[in-house]
Amino acid sequence: MTEPAILQVIPALSAGGAERSTVDIARALVRCGFRALVATQGGRMEHELAAAGGELIKMPVASKSPWRILRNARALAKIIREQNVVIIHARSRAPAWSALLAARRCGIPFVTTYHGVYNARTRLKRWYNSIMARGDAVIANSQWTARHILAVYRFQPKRLKVIPRGMDLDYFNPVKVEPDRVQTMREWWGAKDGERVVLLPGRLTRWKGQLVFARAFGKLKREGRLPERVRAVIAGDAQGRRSYVQEVIATIAREGVGDTVILATHIGDMPAAYLAADIVVSASTDPEAFGRVPPEAAAMGRAVIATDHGGARETVLSGESGLLVKPNSATALADALAELLAKSPAQLAAMGRAGRAHIQETYTVEHMCGETLRLYGMLLGGAEQNP
Repeated sequence: MTEPAILQVIPALSAGGAERSTVDIARALVRCGFRALVATQGGRMEHELAAAGGELIKMPVASKSPWRILRNARALAKIIREQNVVIIHARSRAPAWSALLAARRCGIPFVTTYHGVYNARTRLKRWYNSIMARGDAVIANSQWTARHILAVYRFQPKRLKVIPRGMDLDYFNPVKVEPDRVQTMREWWGAKDGERVVLLPGRLTRWKGQLVFARAFGKLKREGRLPERVRAVIAGDAQGRRSYVQEVIATIAREGVGDTVILATHIGDMPAAYLAADIVVSASTDPEAFGRVPPEAAAMGRAVIATDHGGARETVLSGESGLLVKPNSATALADALAELLAKSPAQLAAMGRAGRAHIQETYTVEHMCGETLRLYGMLLGGAEQNP
Protein backbone atom coordinates (compact mmCIF):
# COMPACT_ATOMS: atom_id res chain seq x y z
CA MET A 1 0.00 0.00 0.00
CA THR A 2 1.20 3.52 -0.74
CA GLU A 3 2.20 5.92 2.03
CA PRO A 4 -0.75 7.61 3.76
CA ALA A 5 -1.89 10.83 2.15
CA ILE A 6 -3.90 13.86 3.16
CA LEU A 7 -6.02 15.37 0.40
CA GLN A 8 -6.77 19.09 0.32
CA VAL A 9 -9.52 20.30 -2.01
CA ILE A 10 -9.63 23.90 -3.24
CA PRO A 11 -11.24 25.43 -6.35
CA ALA A 12 -8.10 27.01 -7.79
CA LEU A 13 -4.47 27.72 -6.99
CA SER A 14 -4.46 31.45 -7.64
CA ALA A 15 -2.84 34.04 -5.37
CA GLY A 16 -5.10 34.05 -2.29
CA GLY A 17 -4.84 33.33 1.40
CA ALA A 18 -6.59 29.96 1.16
CA GLU A 19 -4.32 28.94 -1.70
CA ARG A 20 -1.21 30.02 0.22
CA SER A 21 -2.36 28.02 3.24
CA THR A 22 -2.87 24.98 1.01
CA VAL A 23 0.72 25.11 -0.19
CA ASP A 24 2.08 25.75 3.31
CA ILE A 25 0.20 22.76 4.75
CA ALA A 26 1.34 20.58 1.84
CA ARG A 27 4.95 21.45 2.62
CA ALA A 28 4.48 20.64 6.31
CA LEU A 29 2.83 17.30 5.50
CA VAL A 30 5.68 16.24 3.24
CA ARG A 31 8.16 17.06 5.98
CA CYS A 32 6.17 14.77 8.31
CA GLY A 33 6.33 11.87 5.87
CA PHE A 34 2.84 12.19 4.41
CA ARG A 35 1.93 12.54 0.78
CA ALA A 36 0.25 15.89 0.20
CA LEU A 37 -2.42 15.71 -2.50
CA VAL A 38 -4.33 18.74 -3.76
CA ALA A 39 -7.44 18.43 -5.93
CA THR A 40 -8.00 21.68 -7.82
CA GLN A 41 -8.53 23.14 -11.25
CA GLY A 42 -5.04 24.66 -10.90
CA GLY A 43 -3.63 28.14 -11.30
CA ARG A 44 -0.55 30.30 -11.05
CA MET A 45 0.63 28.66 -7.81
CA GLU A 46 0.97 25.16 -9.27
CA HIS A 47 4.75 25.47 -9.42
CA GLU A 48 4.85 26.45 -5.72
CA LEU A 49 2.88 23.35 -4.80
CA ALA A 50 5.31 21.20 -6.80
CA ALA A 51 8.29 22.87 -5.10
CA ALA A 52 6.70 22.12 -1.72
CA GLY A 53 6.49 18.42 -2.64
CA GLY A 54 2.73 18.40 -3.11
CA GLU A 55 0.96 16.40 -5.81
CA LEU A 56 -1.55 18.17 -8.05
CA ILE A 57 -4.75 16.39 -9.09
CA LYS A 58 -6.59 18.48 -11.67
CA MET A 59 -10.34 18.40 -11.25
CA PRO A 60 -13.21 20.84 -11.99
CA VAL A 61 -13.95 21.27 -8.28
CA ALA A 62 -14.86 24.97 -8.63
CA SER A 63 -18.19 24.14 -10.26
CA LYS A 64 -21.37 24.70 -8.21
CA SER A 65 -23.47 22.48 -10.46
CA PRO A 66 -25.18 19.76 -8.37
CA TRP A 67 -24.45 17.26 -11.13
CA ARG A 68 -20.75 18.20 -11.11
CA ILE A 69 -20.60 18.12 -7.30
CA LEU A 70 -21.88 14.54 -7.35
CA ARG A 71 -19.44 13.53 -10.08
CA ASN A 72 -16.59 15.13 -8.14
CA ALA A 73 -17.67 13.22 -5.03
CA ARG A 74 -17.34 9.93 -6.91
CA ALA A 75 -13.96 10.97 -8.29
CA LEU A 76 -12.70 12.01 -4.86
CA ALA A 77 -13.88 8.72 -3.34
CA LYS A 78 -11.90 6.87 -6.00
CA ILE A 79 -8.80 8.94 -5.17
CA ILE A 80 -9.26 8.27 -1.46
CA ARG A 81 -9.36 4.51 -2.00
CA GLU A 82 -6.53 4.34 -4.54
CA GLN A 83 -4.14 6.83 -2.89
CA ASN A 84 -4.57 5.73 0.74
CA VAL A 85 -6.03 9.10 1.78
CA VAL A 86 -6.65 9.21 5.53
CA ILE A 87 -8.09 12.78 5.83
CA ILE A 88 -9.80 15.05 3.30
CA HIS A 89 -9.61 18.80 3.97
CA ALA A 90 -11.87 21.20 2.04
CA ARG A 91 -11.26 24.93 1.74
CA SER A 92 -14.32 26.13 -0.19
CA ARG A 93 -18.04 25.39 -0.34
CA ALA A 94 -18.71 23.58 -3.64
CA PRO A 95 -15.74 21.21 -3.28
CA ALA A 96 -16.60 20.77 0.39
CA TRP A 97 -19.94 19.18 -0.51
CA SER A 98 -18.11 16.75 -2.80
CA ALA A 99 -15.49 16.10 -0.13
CA LEU A 100 -18.12 15.40 2.55
CA LEU A 101 -19.90 12.84 0.36
CA ALA A 102 -16.59 11.17 -0.49
CA ALA A 103 -15.42 11.14 3.13
CA ARG A 104 -18.65 9.56 4.36
CA ARG A 105 -18.55 6.98 1.58
CA CYS A 106 -14.99 6.00 2.49
CA GLY A 107 -15.19 6.40 6.26
CA ILE A 108 -12.41 8.97 6.74
CA PRO A 109 -12.38 12.29 8.66
CA PHE A 110 -13.65 15.39 6.87
CA VAL A 111 -12.03 18.74 7.77
CA THR A 112 -12.96 22.24 6.64
CA THR A 113 -11.27 25.60 6.97
CA TYR A 114 -13.65 28.53 7.17
CA HIS A 115 -11.73 31.06 5.09
CA GLY A 116 -14.48 33.57 4.31
CA VAL A 117 -17.61 35.25 5.59
CA TYR A 118 -19.97 33.46 3.13
CA ASN A 119 -22.85 35.92 3.22
CA ALA A 120 -26.37 34.48 2.76
CA ARG A 121 -29.64 36.27 2.03
CA THR A 122 -31.81 33.16 1.73
CA ARG A 123 -32.29 29.93 3.68
CA LEU A 124 -31.05 27.93 0.69
CA LYS A 125 -27.82 29.91 0.52
CA ARG A 126 -27.33 29.59 4.28
CA TRP A 127 -27.79 25.82 3.98
CA TYR A 128 -25.31 25.73 1.09
CA ASN A 129 -22.78 27.73 3.14
CA SER A 130 -23.28 25.51 6.18
CA ILE A 131 -21.13 22.79 4.67
CA MET A 132 -18.10 24.72 5.92
CA ALA A 133 -19.29 24.18 9.50
CA ARG A 134 -20.14 20.48 9.08
CA GLY A 135 -16.65 19.02 9.25
CA ASP A 136 -15.52 16.48 11.81
CA ALA A 137 -13.23 19.40 12.61
CA VAL A 138 -13.79 23.01 11.56
CA ILE A 139 -10.85 25.40 11.46
CA ALA A 140 -11.64 29.11 11.89
CA ASN A 141 -8.90 31.38 10.58
CA SER A 142 -9.51 34.03 13.26
CA GLN A 143 -11.35 34.56 16.52
CA TRP A 144 -13.78 36.77 14.57
CA THR A 145 -14.50 33.88 12.19
CA ALA A 146 -15.17 31.51 15.08
CA ARG A 147 -17.67 33.94 16.60
CA HIS A 148 -19.30 34.36 13.19
CA ILE A 149 -19.74 30.59 12.78
CA LEU A 150 -21.33 30.22 16.21
CA ALA A 151 -23.67 33.16 15.59
CA VAL A 152 -24.85 32.16 12.10
CA TYR A 153 -25.73 28.46 12.44
CA ARG A 154 -28.28 26.85 14.71
CA PHE A 155 -26.16 23.73 15.06
CA GLN A 156 -22.76 23.77 16.70
CA PRO A 157 -19.72 22.35 14.85
CA LYS A 158 -18.46 19.02 16.16
CA ARG A 159 -15.00 20.42 16.83
CA LEU A 160 -14.24 24.12 16.25
CA LYS A 161 -10.63 25.23 16.48
CA VAL A 162 -9.15 28.67 15.83
CA ILE A 163 -5.94 28.44 13.81
CA PRO A 164 -5.00 31.86 12.43
CA ARG A 165 -3.48 32.19 8.99
CA GLY A 166 0.29 32.08 9.35
CA MET A 167 2.82 34.39 7.72
CA ASP A 168 6.05 32.99 6.33
CA LEU A 169 8.43 35.33 8.12
CA ASP A 170 11.34 34.08 6.07
CA TYR A 171 9.56 35.13 2.87
CA PHE A 172 8.08 38.29 4.39
CA ASN A 173 11.38 39.50 5.81
CA PRO A 174 12.59 43.05 5.09
CA VAL A 175 16.22 42.01 5.45
CA LYS A 176 15.93 39.50 2.59
CA VAL A 177 14.56 41.89 -0.03
CA GLU A 178 17.29 43.25 -2.30
CA PRO A 179 17.22 47.03 -2.87
CA ASP A 180 16.96 46.60 -6.64
CA ARG A 181 13.65 44.72 -6.22
CA VAL A 182 12.26 47.65 -4.26
CA GLN A 183 13.58 50.16 -6.77
CA THR A 184 12.06 48.21 -9.66
CA MET A 185 8.68 48.31 -7.93
CA ARG A 186 8.85 52.05 -7.28
CA GLU A 187 9.87 52.73 -10.87
CA TRP A 188 6.95 50.63 -12.11
CA TRP A 189 4.62 52.82 -10.05
CA GLY A 190 6.31 56.03 -11.19
CA ALA A 191 7.35 56.96 -7.65
CA LYS A 192 10.14 59.52 -7.66
CA ASP A 193 12.94 59.76 -5.12
CA GLY A 194 11.63 61.24 -1.92
CA GLU A 195 7.98 60.49 -2.68
CA ARG A 196 5.99 58.63 -0.08
CA VAL A 197 4.04 55.66 -1.38
CA VAL A 198 0.66 54.55 -0.07
CA LEU A 199 -0.27 51.08 -1.33
CA LEU A 200 -3.70 49.44 -1.52
CA PRO A 201 -3.16 45.84 -2.76
CA GLY A 202 -5.88 43.30 -3.46
CA ARG A 203 -7.96 41.95 -6.29
CA LEU A 204 -10.02 44.57 -8.06
CA THR A 205 -13.51 44.04 -6.72
CA ARG A 206 -15.86 46.58 -5.14
CA TRP A 207 -15.77 45.27 -1.59
CA LYS A 208 -12.00 45.63 -1.41
CA GLY A 209 -12.56 49.38 -1.14
CA GLN A 210 -10.67 50.85 -4.09
CA LEU A 211 -13.43 53.44 -4.62
CA VAL A 212 -13.28 54.48 -0.96
CA PHE A 213 -9.51 54.83 -1.29
CA ALA A 214 -9.81 57.09 -4.35
CA ARG A 215 -12.48 59.22 -2.68
CA ALA A 216 -10.33 59.57 0.45
CA PHE A 217 -7.49 61.03 -1.60
CA GLY A 218 -9.94 63.30 -3.35
CA LYS A 219 -11.14 64.57 0.02
CA LEU A 220 -7.56 65.21 1.17
CA LYS A 221 -6.84 67.20 -1.98
CA ARG A 222 -10.01 69.32 -1.78
CA GLU A 223 -9.31 70.12 1.87
CA GLY A 224 -5.67 71.02 1.25
CA ARG A 225 -4.45 68.14 3.43
CA LEU A 226 -2.71 66.11 0.73
CA PRO A 227 1.03 66.56 1.08
CA GLU A 228 3.18 67.05 -1.98
CA ARG A 229 5.29 64.16 -3.21
CA VAL A 230 2.84 61.35 -2.44
CA ARG A 231 2.16 58.44 -4.78
CA ALA A 232 -0.92 56.31 -4.10
CA VAL A 233 -1.05 52.88 -5.75
CA ILE A 234 -4.07 50.64 -6.27
CA ALA A 235 -2.70 47.26 -7.35
CA GLY A 236 -4.47 43.99 -8.07
CA ASP A 237 -5.83 41.46 -10.50
CA ALA A 238 -9.03 42.56 -12.26
CA GLN A 239 -10.08 38.92 -12.82
CA GLY A 240 -12.23 39.99 -15.76
CA ARG A 241 -14.09 42.81 -13.96
CA ARG A 242 -13.62 45.35 -16.74
CA SER A 243 -16.62 47.50 -15.84
CA TYR A 244 -15.42 47.86 -12.26
CA VAL A 245 -11.92 48.77 -13.41
CA GLN A 246 -13.43 51.51 -15.57
CA GLU A 247 -15.42 52.72 -12.57
CA VAL A 248 -12.24 52.94 -10.49
CA ILE A 249 -10.49 54.89 -13.27
CA ALA A 250 -13.48 57.23 -13.60
CA THR A 251 -13.57 57.82 -9.83
CA ILE A 252 -9.89 58.71 -9.74
CA ALA A 253 -10.47 61.22 -12.55
CA ARG A 254 -13.64 62.66 -11.00
CA GLU A 255 -11.87 63.17 -7.67
CA GLY A 256 -9.09 65.05 -9.46
CA VAL A 257 -6.30 62.84 -8.12
CA GLY A 258 -5.06 61.32 -11.37
CA ASP A 259 -1.65 62.84 -10.73
CA THR A 260 -1.44 61.06 -7.35
CA VAL A 261 -3.42 57.80 -7.55
CA ILE A 262 -2.46 55.19 -10.14
CA LEU A 263 -3.95 51.82 -11.01
CA ALA A 264 -1.44 48.97 -11.36
CA THR A 265 -1.87 45.30 -12.20
CA HIS A 266 -1.28 42.12 -10.19
CA ILE A 267 1.89 42.18 -8.09
CA GLY A 268 4.09 39.11 -8.32
CA ASP A 269 6.63 40.21 -5.68
CA MET A 270 4.62 41.21 -2.62
CA PRO A 271 7.55 41.50 -0.17
CA ALA A 272 9.19 44.07 -2.47
CA ALA A 273 5.85 45.84 -2.97
CA TYR A 274 5.29 46.23 0.76
CA LEU A 275 8.85 47.45 1.25
CA ALA A 276 8.46 49.93 -1.62
CA ALA A 277 5.53 51.49 0.25
CA ASP A 278 5.58 53.68 3.33
CA ILE A 279 1.97 53.01 4.33
CA VAL A 280 -0.22 50.01 3.39
CA VAL A 281 -4.01 50.21 3.34
CA SER A 282 -6.70 47.54 3.54
CA ALA A 283 -10.01 49.30 2.86
CA SER A 284 -12.40 46.33 2.65
CA THR A 285 -16.00 47.45 3.04
CA ASP A 286 -17.15 44.00 4.21
CA PRO A 287 -15.46 42.12 7.08
CA GLU A 288 -12.62 39.83 6.04
CA ALA A 289 -12.50 36.59 7.96
CA PHE A 290 -8.76 37.05 8.32
CA GLY A 291 -7.44 39.41 5.66
CA ARG A 292 -3.83 38.79 4.73
CA VAL A 293 -2.77 42.28 3.62
CA PRO A 294 -2.53 43.82 7.14
CA PRO A 295 -0.41 41.03 8.66
CA GLU A 296 1.78 40.65 5.56
CA ALA A 297 2.47 44.38 5.50
CA ALA A 298 3.14 44.37 9.24
CA ALA A 299 5.56 41.47 8.80
CA MET A 300 7.43 43.67 6.33
CA GLY A 301 7.65 46.42 8.93
CA ARG A 302 5.07 48.74 7.41
CA ALA A 303 2.48 50.89 9.17
CA VAL A 304 -1.03 49.74 8.27
CA ILE A 305 -4.45 51.34 7.93
CA ALA A 306 -7.29 48.81 7.94
CA THR A 307 -11.04 48.89 8.35
CA ASP A 308 -12.30 48.23 11.86
CA HIS A 309 -14.00 44.87 11.44
CA GLY A 310 -13.22 41.21 10.81
CA GLY A 311 -9.80 39.74 11.32
CA ALA A 312 -8.05 43.11 11.07
CA ARG A 313 -9.09 43.82 14.66
CA GLU A 314 -6.75 41.00 15.69
CA THR A 315 -3.81 41.58 13.35
CA VAL A 316 -3.60 45.39 13.62
CA LEU A 317 -2.75 47.01 16.96
CA SER A 318 -4.60 50.29 16.54
CA GLY A 319 -2.44 53.21 17.62
CA GLU A 320 0.66 51.02 17.81
CA SER A 321 1.23 49.18 14.52
CA GLY A 322 -1.33 51.11 12.54
CA LEU A 323 -4.83 52.54 12.58
CA LEU A 324 -8.31 51.01 12.37
CA VAL A 325 -10.97 53.13 10.66
CA LYS A 326 -14.72 53.05 10.10
CA PRO A 327 -15.58 50.79 7.15
CA ASN A 328 -16.75 52.31 3.86
CA SER A 329 -15.95 55.85 5.03
CA ALA A 330 -13.81 58.04 2.81
CA THR A 331 -13.78 60.63 5.59
CA ALA A 332 -12.39 58.22 8.19
CA LEU A 333 -9.81 56.87 5.76
CA ALA A 334 -8.77 60.39 4.73
CA ASP A 335 -8.26 61.35 8.39
CA ALA A 336 -6.13 58.23 9.00
CA LEU A 337 -4.06 58.87 5.88
CA ALA A 338 -3.47 62.48 6.92
CA GLU A 339 -2.38 61.31 10.37
CA LEU A 340 0.16 58.81 9.10
CA LEU A 341 1.42 60.99 6.26
CA ALA A 342 2.21 63.65 8.87
CA LYS A 343 4.47 61.27 10.78
CA SER A 344 8.22 61.17 10.31
CA PRO A 345 9.94 58.17 8.73
CA ALA A 346 11.24 57.25 12.18
CA GLN A 347 7.72 57.27 13.64
CA LEU A 348 6.38 55.09 10.82
CA ALA A 349 9.33 52.73 11.26
CA ALA A 350 8.49 52.37 14.96
CA MET A 351 4.94 51.40 14.05
CA GLY A 352 6.33 48.90 11.58
CA ARG A 353 8.54 47.31 14.24
CA ALA A 354 5.55 46.96 16.57
CA GLY A 355 3.60 45.31 13.77
CA ARG A 356 6.28 42.78 12.92
CA ALA A 357 6.73 41.89 16.59
CA HIS A 358 2.98 41.24 16.87
CA ILE A 359 3.01 38.97 13.83
CA GLN A 360 6.08 37.11 15.07
CA GLU A 361 4.31 36.39 18.33
CA THR A 362 1.04 35.00 16.97
CA TYR A 363 0.78 34.71 13.20
CA THR A 364 3.60 32.53 11.92
CA VAL A 365 3.31 29.79 9.32
CA GLU A 366 5.03 27.43 11.77
CA HIS A 367 2.25 27.94 14.30
CA MET A 368 -0.46 27.47 11.67
CA CYS A 369 1.06 24.28 10.31
CA GLY A 370 1.87 22.86 13.73
CA GLU A 371 -1.67 23.39 15.02
CA THR A 372 -3.20 21.97 11.84
CA LEU A 373 -1.05 18.86 11.97
CA ARG A 374 -1.90 18.37 15.65
CA LEU A 375 -5.56 18.51 14.71
CA TYR A 376 -5.02 15.92 11.98
CA GLY A 377 -3.26 13.72 14.53
CA MET A 378 -6.17 13.95 16.94
CA LEU A 379 -8.62 12.94 14.21
CA LEU A 380 -6.42 9.98 13.35
CA GLY A 381 -6.42 8.83 16.98
CA GLY A 382 -3.14 10.34 18.05
CA ALA A 383 -4.53 12.75 20.65
CA GLU A 384 -2.11 15.70 20.83
CA GLN A 385 0.57 14.05 18.74
CA ASN A 386 1.37 15.11 15.20
CA PRO A 387 0.27 12.71 12.45
